[in-house]
Amino acid sequence: MPAPSWSARFKLSLLAGGLTAALLALSGCATVDAHTTAYVGVEHPAPTVPSEVVVLRSEPLRPHIRLGEVLIDASVDPAPPIAEVEQKLREESAKLGGDAVVVVYDHIGTVGAYANGPLWARDVKAIEGRKLKGIVIKYRL
Repeated sequence: MPAPSWSARFKLSLLAGGLTAALLALSGCATVDAHTTAYVGVEHPAPTVPSEVVVLRSEPLRPHIRLGEVLIDASVDPAPPIAEVEQKLREESAKLGGDAVVVVYDHIGTVGAYANGPLWARDVKAIEGRKLKGIVIKYRL
């Protein structure tokens, strides 16, 4: 079988370099993941418009009911813009029909670990992440 031509090797190396660059770029992206849980035994109103959902840091005095919870997992290094985190809270809250979401937990801490290095000199590195919990509420009329 003949050896690959110079142009074929060049194309292969470009392809490999491009794939490597793409993987590195994707691994360095900020992430925001959400998980929504609707409470059992409460009303399930129609979805609302995300831009109208208000993000609060304390429970409002206005009468309301609790519809469910939104849990957010966000990267720390690199951290996403806070506007992106709040937008994710609004979007998930709107799916449950909420008028507002009250952030009750916002903490950066260890979310995992990984081992690095050879077996005889292994080093364990902590993985930091941001966790948020919001209670979705619907105002009573």
